[in-house]
Amino acid sequence: KYGPERYAGIGTETSKGTKIFALSGQVRNVGLVEVPMGVSLREIVFDIGGGIPGGKKFKAVQIGGPSGGALPESVIDTPVDYESLKEVGAMMGSGGLVVMDESTCMVDLAKYFMTFIQSESCGKCIPCREGTKRLLEILERLTSSHRDETSQEQSLLRFQGMVYLERLASVIKDTSLCGLGQTAANPVMSTLKYFREEYEAHLYERHCPAGACRELLTYTIDADRCNGCGLCAKKCPQDAIVGVKKQVHHIIDEKCIRCDQCRVNCNFDAICVN
Repeated sequence: KYGPERYAGIGTETSKGTKIFALSGQVRNVGLVEVPMGVSLREIVFDIGGGIPGGKKFKAVQIGGPSGGALPESVIDTPVDYESLKEVGAMMGSGGLVVMDESTCMVDLAKYFMTFIQSESCGKCIPCREGTKRLLEILERLTSSHRDETSQEQSLLRFQGMVYLERLASVIKDTSLCGLGQTAANPVMSTLKYFREEYEAHLYERHCPAGACRELLTYTIDADRCNGCGLCAKKCPQDAIVGVKKQVHHIIDEKCIRCDQCRVNCNFDAICVN
C-alpha cells in the first residue's frame, strides 16, 4: 500500500523491514510474531511473549532453529538483525525462537539439536557426516550414567571427548561443504561458550544442575518422612526398592532406572531426587 520505501524505513540500516518469528517454549504468549528488525530479544521475550510462567527464571533463548545458537540473559539486549546475532554466536535462520527457563539443561539441549542435525546430514562430506556423529557421541557420554561404563577406556573417552569437543566443532564449521554442515555445530559452540560450567558439572561431577538428565539423577528415600507403607516398592517396575512394612525403605541405585514412579506415587514426599 505504501510502497517499498515505507517498508525499507523500518528496521536498521543493514537489516531492513520486519521479521516473523515462531515464538515458543517456556513463555506465556506463544505463536507467530512479526517485529521490526532491530528490536531486542528482551522485548520479544518479555514484552511480546509475556515473560517466563510459573515464577521461574529466564535461562536462554534458542534462535535460528536447530542450527542456531542458545543465548543467555547476558546478551538478551542484543538487537535482532543479521549482523548482531552473528556476533553473539546465533543467526536469524528459519525464524524459530525457543525460550527456556532454569529447568532446561543446556548439554541436553545441544544433544537434542545435534540428534536432529546428524540425522539430516546427507552424508556427502566427511566433516558433516562423521563430525556430527562424533559430536553426538560425546554429548551422549556426558549425559550418561557411570553404570553404562564397563571399562576404564569408556571413562577416559568421556574426558577425551570434552577435550576435543570445541576443536571438532570448529573443524566441522570450517570444512563442511554446505550451509547445514557449516552451521551444524552452532548449538554445541554457543552452549559451550555461554554455559561451560554445565558441561564441566556433567563431566567432573556427573551432575546435571538443571536436574533434566535422567540418567544422572539419584533417587533416595528420606528416613524422616517414610512410614514404610510400601507403595513405592509396589510401583517400582525393577524391584529396586526394598524394606519391611512400616519401616523405612531403601532404593538400590544399581537397579533403579529413574522411571520416577516412586516419587509420583509417594503420598508423603519421602522420595528425594538429586
